[in-house]
Amino acid sequence: MHSPVPLSAIPTVAAQLGRPASGFLSKVSIYCGDITRLQVDAIVNAADEAVLGGGGVDGAIHRAAGPELLAECRLLGGCATGQAKLTKGYMLPASYVIHAVGPVGEKPLLLASAYTASLRLAQKHGLKSIAFPCISTGVFGYPPEAACRVAVGAVKKWMESENGLERVVFCAFNEKSQSLYSEFLVPATTNTRASGETPVTTPAAPGSAVRSVHSNLSNHSSDADRSSRRYSVTALYSIVAERDEEVSDELSEAQRKLRELKGQISAQSKKNFLLERDVRYLDSRIALLIQNRMAADEVKELSSHLEDVNQGSNDYYPDSEHTQLYGNLFFLLQSEPRHIATLTRLVTLSEIDTLLQTVMFTLYGNQYESREEHLLLTMFQLVLAAQFETTHEFSNLLRQNTPVSRMMNTYTSRGPGQVYLKNVVSSEIARVIENKTLNLEINPLKVYEELRQERMDRSLPTEDFPLGVTTEEAACNALVREAVQPRLDELTRIANRFLDTIIAHRDDTPYGIRWICKQIRSLTKRRYPDAPESAVCSLIGGFFFLRYINPAIVTPQAHMLIESAPTVHPRRVLTLVAKLLQNLANKPTYSKEKYMEDLSPFVEDNRGRINRFLNELCEVGDFYDNMEMDQYVALTKHNITLNISLNELYNTHALLRQHLHVLAPAPDSHLRALMEELGDAPPLAPRNLNATMELSLFSKWETPILSDLSTLAADNALTQHDIMYVETKSILVQIIRSMPHLKYNRYKPESNAAAKMDLLFVAEQAATAKDSTLVRKGIKVREMLVELENSGAIDRNDGYRYLTEEILHELAHLGSLRDMIEEEIDGLTDVYQTICDYNGYLSSQIETYKAYLSNVRMQSATAKNQRKKNAVPVGVTVLDPKPLQSRRQHLRKEGEADRPVLEYRLDALERMGVVCKSNIPENRQDKVYFSFASPSTASYVIRLFYKGREKPVVNMDLLLEDLLERKHNKIEILDLEYVHLSVVKLLEFLERKFSR
Repeated sequence: MHSPVPLSAIPTVAAQLGRPASGFLSKVSIYCGDITRLQVDAIVNAADEAVLGGGGVDGAIHRAAGPELLAECRLLGGCATGQAKLTKGYMLPASYVIHAVGPVGEKPLLLASAYTASLRLAQKHGLKSIAFPCISTGVFGYPPEAACRVAVGAVKKWMESENGLERVVFCAFNEKSQSLYSEFLVPATTNTRASGETPVTTPAAPGSAVRSVHSNLSNHSSDADRSSRRYSVTALYSIVAERDEEVSDELSEAQRKLRELKGQISAQSKKNFLLERDVRYLDSRIALLIQNRMAADEVKELSSHLEDVNQGSNDYYPDSEHTQLYGNLFFLLQSEPRHIATLTRLVTLSEIDTLLQTVMFTLYGNQYESREEHLLLTMFQLVLAAQFETTHEFSNLLRQNTPVSRMMNTYTSRGPGQVYLKNVVSSEIARVIENKTLNLEINPLKVYEELRQERMDRSLPTEDFPLGVTTEEAACNALVREAVQPRLDELTRIANRFLDTIIAHRDDTPYGIRWICKQIRSLTKRRYPDAPESAVCSLIGGFFFLRYINPAIVTPQAHMLIESAPTVHPRRVLTLVAKLLQNLANKPTYSKEKYMEDLSPFVEDNRGRINRFLNELCEVGDFYDNMEMDQYVALTKHNITLNISLNELYNTHALLRQHLHVLAPAPDSHLRALMEELGDAPPLAPRNLNATMELSLFSKWETPILSDLSTLAADNALTQHDIMYVETKSILVQIIRSMPHLKYNRYKPESNAAAKMDLLFVAEQAATAKDSTLVRKGIKVREMLVELENSGAIDRNDGYRYLTEEILHELAHLGSLRDMIEEEIDGLTDVYQTICDYNGYLSSQIETYKAYLSNVRMQSATAKNQRKKNAVPVGVTVLDPKPLQSRRQHLRKEGEADRPVLEYRLDALERMGVVCKSNIPENRQDKVYFSFASPSTASYVIRLFYKGREKPVVNMDLLLEDLLERKHNKIEILDLEYVHLSVVKLLEFLERKFSR
């Protein structure tokens, strides 16, 4: 092991330059070497959100610190991007490790935040020295030059305003990065203006939504340079988007209509999800009821699932104080997906469905709102990362029934996923089901049986088709092979059509599904760098085909792709096509279905094509830049709401409370603070009182961004003029949209034909309009134009050229945007109608169950009134019946003579396994026999007789549901005092003898 490098061995930049030991450079050093050797108070680890180790600097630090570091990291509960957490250094020369999570890709605000959070954490714990690697420049893909510039700017800005830290070391891993630090550190203190030293600011990333006007002012840029740095309103324009409510043109009307339609689709999808869950539950329970009957209390419990919710009761609503706390809690959960990501790994499989309902359709239920969708995908990223971390065998990745697999299935059932299935897959499914007589069965045994039956129907000899053949023998039959071959050819053609359609519509695949595929590929290559390309593609295909495409192909009616279930032959064709696609995506095994091996040429011929498709499916950009701005936008809004049921609220509360020690181990955690204020979770409301409430979401800690965005400017190195520039453009666009007949192109300076409008004239027209809203905007934007001109950001002499061009560009974009929105509305209207139709189908199923259960309950009540007095629960009752002339007469008196009465000797029941133990002496066993009768459906009478006695020794009445309950509870024995009966064998016996 290399010896530690003490801080005294690393000179400051000031000392290297021969400058006085004061100022910023006297506290900062550049070190080229291994950061794990530095003997400082804390080294910073460039971690990911899981904070569980990885490659690069992260892996080197974990290896040097030893396994204790990973053990402590597991208790951290992850870390959000742009934040930092502290652990001990263990075997490192450094006392502590600060785990800072930088962004993936070029996101300067988040990168600067990671540096600032690390410095703040060091100061909080009284540390005096800290060493930074170049965060995010490894696999996270941040360009080194831009990352160094952000690092120096963020550290300098923080150290000039804070005290405590005595030394910051920038650790470079090679000479090139060392020279970059030198380049940015030295100019950071030599570039001056008349006013003195110029602070280094954190610049915006090239191509990002936020551009720095300040850089245009300070660098005396040329026209070309200024043109290259023009603003895009895409991100910050959304911050003032609420004011668009005051605009009433065709675009705004289309936007409002689209928002309403998307909201309706999201709400209807949640209703369908809940109805589907109820229908699945009732299907299984009513199937049991139909087969075996149920007890009255079980029927009553089932009926309670069908009761309408009483919205009028307030008994279960939280009070105003708790409602506000719930608003804080769910804003935190929505904004910081790591909490839910961790929770999904902690809950049981029996709890996951209810949690996923809340997460997918409530917490992130606005399926077409970018912020919620991106936050949900971030949660997926965290859960997938943890799944890969905890799965030790490659063969087990994403294969088992885990919370991750449930999450994937539920995600694909959201609106965008269903739109794709309807637009892409449904046409091919329709082509298959149109031909109801198309029989493409290729299982040789079934084909053999078909051919034999066909010969029998035509009165042809069947000597060549003997009964009882095996699958292998059937496959060797020449006539079977002759029948199967054309079917194989047709199946291959159909499967190729499906595959061609799916590949051709790659770009129509929902972004979220493609992004999940991308994460699977990325995590696989990072966790298993030696895995072959085919293995990586099999994991991607396992999600895309197995959990998304194939369920829709096999059960198209459940996905509302067709109106009714396909008939037998088309259904079998669709099943075989799905198997072919799955074999194509995964490594095929034919051990269970040997006949599928005959279709292996399809798999081999398309292997390369499907692997290329799956890789291309992963080629989508990240959303982190947009999400970063969306989070700021969320803080400005005052109308973020959730429509959430009381039990969703209380169930989530209970799960968080149960796992709080893992979710929020730190005493100063925001989540822990909220949970302590909320206390224990209230009990769940009865189903008919599980009302829905509108919960307003807002942050308890973040400072809201002011309407003029000054907070955003102060916190993120954007000047007031940066923000004013964007806001001025936004207001001018709104004015022009509100005054479409305005002749705004009066001013056209000859020197600059590119300027198309007189912005001061536009402002003046608005300021003198009759509409008070326009007057207010006109006055404000006129003042803003003057202030921007005085600051040098724009120039009246060139007609505010760059601002004007951007406004024209934005108006042109909004014009084309209207056409895109109207096209999207047309498509989503059909989707909404399909979802509503499916809701009607599910509702009709529920109504059918209501009618059925109502009838069963009436019958149950009638049977209960007619039940004999000697009916008892499962057990033994030795009766003293009145003397009867014969057993037949005894049964006839009870009205059972019209039903069969079966008699069995004891030894016969022992051979059948019904009697598993006998306490009757051997010399008397030949005189003992039983009678069995069923006076009514699912009701039985068992009697034990001894020859020579007219009355039974044991007389017992049973209900089938009692026996089923014993079987369910794994009670194997029914004790009749003299003999023990096997519950399982008795059930089989009664079903066999008395089934109707």
